[in-house]
Amino acid sequence: MTPSNRRITLKDLARELGVSTASVSNAFNRPDQLSRELRQHILSEARRMGYHGPDARARTLRTGRSQIIAVVLAETLTYSLNDAVSSELLTGITEVLDAHGHTLLLLSAGRQPAVRQMPASSSMADGFIVYGLMPGDSLIGELPSHRPLVAVDFHINGQPTVHIDNEPASFAITRHALHQAPKRVGIICLRLATTTVNGRLTAEHEWLSVQSTITRSRLDGYFRALEEYGLSRDDIPLWNIEENIHAVCAPVIEEILDLPAEQRPDLLLCMSDRIALTALTLAEQRGIRVPEDLRLTGFDGIEEGQYRAPRLTTVRQDSIEKGRMAARMVLGLDTPHDRLLQTNLLIGETCP
Repeated sequence: MTPSNRRITLKDLARELGVSTASVSNAFNRPDQLSRELRQHILSEARRMGYHGPDARARTLRTGRSQIIAVVLAETLTYSLNDAVSSELLTGITEVLDAHGHTLLLLSAGRQPAVRQMPASSSMADGFIVYGLMPGDSLIGELPSHRPLVAVDFHINGQPTVHIDNEPASFAITRHALHQAPKRVGIICLRLATTTVNGRLTAEHEWLSVQSTITRSRLDGYFRALEEYGLSRDDIPLWNIEENIHAVCAPVIEEILDLPAEQRPDLLLCMSDRIALTALTLAEQRGIRVPEDLRLTGFDGIEEGQYRAPRLTTVRQDSIEKGRMAARMVLGLDTPHDRLLQTNLLIGETCP
């Protein structure tokens, strides 16, 4: 027994339970190395004896590893936790981290110009998953170069990337939408421009590179299908949304829907389900019938779009699996290399 005035240690617990120190350590840090019964026994006895787990600071000094994986988000933490797509990605990441005794550290690079450096807490992480368009390459350069890094939904030179088939998926949904010949097609993009544009895009606006944003790949898929149909990309009006939330989408979409009927698009290709659902709500408020007067397509396949009526025609991506893949690579469980996930076309009532 240990003296009551001394903090119980890992060795004390192992000796009391008659198991190795490695078994106690694995119970807290590597649950996959023990049977479920043994791990539960060790954890319950640890609680009874007042042992709360290995000292993280001591472990880091001893092994050089913190058992922490950082996810660097392009958006604010509030947005990322509430957005259905990024929330699913984080679910997949934490599923793998939990199973292998690692902790998640969320870091936000934000999109504000004032953000110029990564938080000091980033130095603790054993590896990094970088998700979405970053405000600048300099931020990526601040991450420790000797730690593994995986990019999701954009490219970082020399680093493994997890993507979905954005261009083929956009091509497929556009081909489907064009089966019922539209009179006027419009496209609503998500962060296409290098400068802030919440509204109509013109020839003066410079576009982000295809390496920087999935918007370019999705737009290329739209254009390929439209040109196959006989429409010139130069004749298709483009609008841009800066943030994938209702409050930011609404003013842009109101501008589109309030056009005279003979100018208003009767087919809107939207680069996210949130954009499409906002358009659907605002159309219903104006008495614009969907799909009779206006057909809509989205992208992402979030649950909300499949549970309301009319059900959204969209592309379903498996964001949870994207998270799992990225986590397994950053932990070294899978060989790091570029991965491309396939998507599914979901035909709903907004564009039958």
